Amino acid sequence: MSEVHAVILAGGSGSRLWPLSRQHLPKQFLALDGKATLLQTTINRLSPTIAAKNVLIVTQESHAKGEAYHALLPYRALYEPIGRNTAPAIALAAAYLMAEGDDPVMVVLPADHIIKDEVQFREHLDIAIRAAESGKLVTFGIQPTRPDTGFGYIKAHPGENGQIHEVERFTEKPDLATAEMFLKEGDYYWNSGMFVWRASVILAEIQRYLPEVHGIVQSILTESRAGKTFQQAVEDHFATMPSISIDYGVLEKSDRVSLIPCDIGWNDVGSWQAVHEISPKDNNGNALQGNVIAVGCKNSLIRAEKRLVAAIGVEDLCVIETADAVLISKSDRTQDVRKVVDALHAKGATEHICHTKVNRPWGSYTVLEEDPEGFKLKRIEVAPGARLSLQSHRQRSEHWVVVSGTATVTNGDEVITVHKNQSTYIPIGAKHRLENRGNEPLHIVEIQVGDYLGEDDIQRYEDNYGR
Repeated sequence: MSEVHAVILAGGSGSRLWPLSRQHLPKQFLALDGKATLLQTTINRLSPTIAAKNVLIVTQESHAKGEAYHALLPYRALYEPIGRNTAPAIALAAAYLMAEGDDPVMVVLPADHIIKDEVQFREHLDIAIRAAESGKLVTFGIQPTRPDTGFGYIKAHPGENGQIHEVERFTEKPDLATAEMFLKEGDYYWNSGMFVWRASVILAEIQRYLPEVHGIVQSILTESRAGKTFQQAVEDHFATMPSISIDYGVLEKSDRVSLIPCDIGWNDVGSWQAVHEISPKDNNGNALQGNVIAVGCKNSLIRAEKRLVAAIGVEDLCVIETADAVLISKSDRTQDVRKVVDALHAKGATEHICHTKVNRPWGSYTVLEEDPEGFKLKRIEVAPGARLSLQSHRQRSEHWVVVSGTATVTNGDEVITVHKNQSTYIPIGAKHRLENRGNEPLHIVEIQVGDYLGEDDIQRYEDNYGR
């Protein structure tokens, strides 16, 4: 068998699961069941077919250097400076793998799907890998269970061996009447977005159907061979990529595409209604998560992240509570959550961008209070051995009070130690750094005062994490 590598596409925004999913921490990096993240679950189900050392994650640079830093740390990764849909991401990954001197089979998977029957999935995966070794572009087609208008469809008929079907055509998301016709006619499958192929074969098809994408990838390869790292060359050229999906750009036109029909308990977790469908339920059909009291409720998803949520007599609702936002929606309207996110963006709000608690490579900060009169109150946690960047701010000063642990503080030319129940002051414009040289977490309370308190008022001079 050929060398097999997994390419996990983890660059999505996950806006349909707001308010839990945010722009800086989208759903692939969330643990919807309170255990492993969707990304980690995707990687885990590949074992033993594909080892962790053969996993390559393609994600946005902002995720890798921000809230998802620790989730991505154990794996190889390529960082997109800007999102450009699936075709450029896949082309980049294929070129990167071939630049290592091999022509592996690539198993391309979204990072944020759920598969209940993992044994059956791996059996289908073995079949797909063998087909890909012979030059086929293989996709997994999901047996439809209802006339769903939220998925693209693929029509395919059985091939010679019965396990591999030959694709006739791809269809974009249909209206309800068309979806009902597809189910009645048969031989239509939901497009799962999961693919298997050789790196060289998909690159050849990209060259044929998307020559602009292929040309940019070749420029990246040329620069990486001339002395730059592959990632540095990506940063120089990736923004010029067109934004196009692999389905629309290549697969709908190629004559190499085959399909494996699957009934594997697949769910793309594309809405809160979908989360309700896959969640454990009580005798009344309720999925209750967190500190929830439900009295006389039926067929509802109620999730509490921060506070107690009590519901009485509600039916067919999704109620999602976070520290700074609450979503209440009829279950069959949760696809419209995107409209809420669009409205937040239009009004210049931040509740769709980040949570009140924000993870950083060095630890985390939590916004406790922000006042329009010009102050912000934060709780900051710095992990043992970690330190923030050497930085300054143009429009705010900062007051730090240590509540546990011991802080090493750089303030201008001075380096001081600040113990529990002691404080220090950072003037506007002063170069400063916070560091935890101890073995226990460092907790401080920070009070910011200034005319502008945005997170983008920062100039970094040194940073351990390449930001």
